[in-house]
Amino acid sequence: MMLKTWKSIVAIIMAIALCAGAAGCGTAGPDKDNLTTTEHTTSENTTTSAPDLTISGTTQDNTADAAAQPATTMNFEIQMGKKDPTATTFTGLQPLPVRPVAINDPNNSKNLPLTKIEHSYGAAKDGIVHDISKGHQAFFDQKNYAAVCYDNKSTEKTLYLTFDCGYENGNTATILDVLKEKQVPAAFFCTVDEMRSASEIVARMINEGHIVGNHSVTHPHFSAISREKMAKEIMEADNYLRQNFGYSAPFFRFPYGEYNESALDAAASLGFTSVFWSAAYRDWAEAEQQGEQYAYDMVTSRIHPGCVLLLHSVSSDNAQAMGRIIDQARAEGYVFRHLTALPSFHP
Repeated sequence: MMLKTWKSIVAIIMAIALCAGAAGCGTAGPDKDNLTTTEHTTSENTTTSAPDLTISGTTQDNTADAAAQPATTMNFEIQMGKKDPTATTFTGLQPLPVRPVAINDPNNSKNLPLTKIEHSYGAAKDGIVHDISKGHQAFFDQKNYAAVCYDNKSTEKTLYLTFDCGYENGNTATILDVLKEKQVPAAFFCTVDEMRSASEIVARMINEGHIVGNHSVTHPHFSAISREKMAKEIMEADNYLRQNFGYSAPFFRFPYGEYNESALDAAASLGFTSVFWSAAYRDWAEAEQQGEQYAYDMVTSRIHPGCVLLLHSVSSDNAQAMGRIIDQARAEGYVFRHLTALPSFHP
């Protein structure tokens, strides 16, 4: 039995490595939801309210420690400035010290592969994670990259709720209202455009205990830029949060779900865990919303234990269905967790 299991694991790793080198694992079979995502830019501001959820983290800045961590160590520590009524940040937290915009090994002397990989996930069925997601996680683990697409360690029915945020159209506030009512934590991956144009929304995320993750400054294709440009995109977004919100979280999501092995290494060397997903659906197109029931059916049919769920906060369908989705997941025994609760994949 052990030999058969080991052979299966090796087969999955070999398959995903071959796929990454050839075509980037873009799709699998007829499932049209194995797609990458895009975001756009506009603006809207909404008022904040007091914190309701607790998060793991610290009120100190540990810049030196974070910078010194090896690329194979996942760092789940959130840094927050102290509450200060005189602070000029949007959150009322003292600004955090900025970090250098620099990258280790700017010339990729390790010759890590530059072949573009487009993240895909495969639709889970009957609460069982798809083999595509298993393959991606096996690839991350085998290569010792600080990256996760689902939690394959937890023994409980964990569910990690994440959103990509590129612009505001009025639905994020509704989603936050539901999360507050249901006491559910989430992670919102924001571009700098979102941080600037919807500063009060982003402050509300932080003040209500959610994670604000790094989604870069300009949302570029990371497989097509230099490591120095990667550092600029990631660190300038982090420093914007540090200066204007007194906040930093070590979680990064690649724009378009597109990367290469050098990019994975670069993000990790900067102290960030790359967060992908194992469940999603085509929800980002405002003109293609199909109603609350559609969102409910798609999400509840695709979640699975250890699921990292990707949704888009611009979706009116998601906003309308969020309460029902949460209630149904809980009825099935799922527990919503912060990304900080992810087990360490690289002890």
